[in-house]
Amino acid sequence: MSRDTLPTEKAFSFIAFIKIIRADNLLMMAFAQLMTAYFLVETGTDGQPILEDSNLYLLILSTVMIAASGYLINDYYDVKIDYINKPDEVIIGKGLRRRMVMFLHTFLNMLGIMLATLVSIEVGIINFVAAFILWFYSNTLKRLPLVGNMAVALLTGLAIWIIGFYYHKAELLVMVYAIFAFFINLIREIIKDIEDREGDRKHGCRTLPVVLGFRKTKNVIFIIAGFFVSSIGIVAYLINEFLLYAYFAGIGLLFIYFMINIYQADRKAHFTRLSQLSKLIMLTGVLSMAFL
Repeated sequence: MSRDTLPTEKAFSFIAFIKIIRADNLLMMAFAQLMTAYFLVETGTDGQPILEDSNLYLLILSTVMIAASGYLINDYYDVKIDYINKPDEVIIGKGLRRRMVMFLHTFLNMLGIMLATLVSIEVGIINFVAAFILWFYSNTLKRLPLVGNMAVALLTGLAIWIIGFYYHKAELLVMVYAIFAFFINLIREIIKDIEDREGDRKHGCRTLPVVLGFRKTKNVIFIIAGFFVSSIGIVAYLINEFLLYAYFAGIGLLFIYFMINIYQADRKAHFTRLSQLSKLIMLTGVLSMAFL
């Protein structure tokens, strides 16, 4: 009897759906976009207050739908790996049938692209490309060293950058936060690969920890951290905003603590905590928009 026909399997569970789409990550993404619009862009396309612009909410909703669809297809392809790395957290085949996951993936992608197109043709095209990259990542890219990590990190930065792109305002300042989101999430994706290296190795995924080993992979993280600090410093210098300097000085202490913990980490539990800490750094970065 196949897994899809097991009598105990549910076709759809709302709780399982909320878990598989990582609702907390989606809320963080929507919050980051809203903060970007409110504090950095400030006014809509017709000069009205940004929070009165309906296109902003369509843009945020479409981004969240594309991201949710990406989580669905990622878990669909990774179900065998997840049974090794985190068997108690597997949802596909328990709370959601595989066919239901594929239906939801397709439905959310189509709806996300349609909503984005209502905002503008350019935004619709960007969301279409993002949806394709997320599918290609789950199907192929994530099994390659670094390439998959960069693809996901790029899309995370894109979620913030697209606000400045659509409204054509504060584009350089928005770019600072997009770069920040890119590098923090790139580091986080590599940390998650270190966590999951056992299952990835058994299923032929050539992620950085599988190819290099986790100690050399940590060296790669340190190199990326160097590029991160340099990139942010250059853009902050171009903007020449005192509060931006003050913010990066403050968050630099948290980032140093983060990197020290990466250097000392040697167990899966350590990297799990580091993944959570990277979310805190991201949230701290988003909140700093209020001080600009």
